[in-house]
Amino acid sequence: MNAISTPKPEPVPSDVSAGVGLAGLAALIAWLLVCRNWAGLAQVLDLPGPRAPMSGPYAALATVAFTGLAMTVWSLLVDKVHRRASTGIDWARLRPLSETAEISITKITGLWATWAAIACFYCLCRWYWDGQYVFAMQVLGVAAVPLFVLSVPYVLWLDRVLVAPRDAAWHMGAWLTGGAGWDGHEVKKHWRAWAIKGFFGAFMISILPGGFAHIVEADFSAMAHSPVDLGTMLIEGLFLIDVQIGTVGYLFTFRPLDAHIRSGNPLLAGWVAALLCYPPFVWGTMGRADVLGYEVATGGWAHWMARYDALAWGWAALLVALTAVYAWATFAFGLRFSNLTYRGVLTNGPYRFTRHPAYLSKNLFWWASTLPFLVTNGSLLDAARNTVLLGVVSGIYYWRARTEEAHLLAEDPKYRAYHAWMGEHAWITRTLSRVGARPRPRQQP
Repeated sequence: MNAISTPKPEPVPSDVSAGVGLAGLAALIAWLLVCRNWAGLAQVLDLPGPRAPMSGPYAALATVAFTGLAMTVWSLLVDKVHRRASTGIDWARLRPLSETAEISITKITGLWATWAAIACFYCLCRWYWDGQYVFAMQVLGVAAVPLFVLSVPYVLWLDRVLVAPRDAAWHMGAWLTGGAGWDGHEVKKHWRAWAIKGFFGAFMISILPGGFAHIVEADFSAMAHSPVDLGTMLIEGLFLIDVQIGTVGYLFTFRPLDAHIRSGNPLLAGWVAALLCYPPFVWGTMGRADVLGYEVATGGWAHWMARYDALAWGWAALLVALTAVYAWATFAFGLRFSNLTYRGVLTNGPYRFTRHPAYLSKNLFWWASTLPFLVTNGSLLDAARNTVLLGVVSGIYYWRARTEEAHLLAEDPKYRAYHAWMGEHAWITRTLSRVGARPRPRQQP
């Protein structure tokens, strides 16, 4: 008699569907094809302007709008996210403007003061006015006036249907104006959310143009027979997916899309671990031989495999696959990607196999692409330094992952259920947890 197998339990449902990320990916690819073939399209349609691929920085910025629009349409028409209780909106209860106007004015005061403070931060910090950040400052400068103006009708409209319109932005405004009833915890919550958007939003906008131009102008046929050239360009294309859809996540934090920030990470350790991974902190530019520079005298995979064609093709495929997992981990978030935030629970896509697919694939990519233990100058000391320092980098990402888990475990019972399910049923997470588990002391008889 055959034993009846018990079906494997499913994880808790994801707050983000696979469709929204795939819609964004499809729109991104479609727009890239348009930009790459713009010369021919402009000629056929007899459009004014240069007959050349659209590879400029504002074409890269337009990609964010095109991709975000596709994900927004999917979210509203297919997933109907605006109907979810987690938005905090009751569309059936439209209050009169007179009832919510005072609340809205207080909230707008808080928002405008916050944006002014972020603008001052940008002005004071020198790195925002050099290199790639100059483009981000230009974009934000142009967007500032429309942002301030459009926030008024948006807040006035939204507060009329919010179940609890006195949110963190209202508490910020009440604190500034000396109103009654504000809560210091809510003010801190407001500042954490906008500090995240201000810091990472500018960074994401700043890195849009470079990779976009390379992909739009790339001649893939010329590199078809070179594993290094083709692999490098495919990797850059996958990083472009990550950057474009990640930027959408930072900009489209709207309640009607259920994509608002529920909370920013309140743990200092979480902020330190995350900020260490980005410029201008410590080792934000990977190639620099600074405190954690692990690429001193490393030739990388292309150098060491130049004479072994089959191995080079296989290694290129491995690196492309790791980057594909990294990109998948970003577009799986749909409209909700951002660092240091809780914006719902994601349990599908690569997050069904490990809680941190982006960090795992990114670190494996660095080890496999850099090969830090192989150096071109023959120095054993440099090889040891590189290996140890990349190990420290990977350790920072482990620390970062643990602080993110601590934040989400404290916020949502749904994430606690997902966390427990992964520990029991996800092969990668289960294996890594057992490897990292402390041995239990033996019990005395």
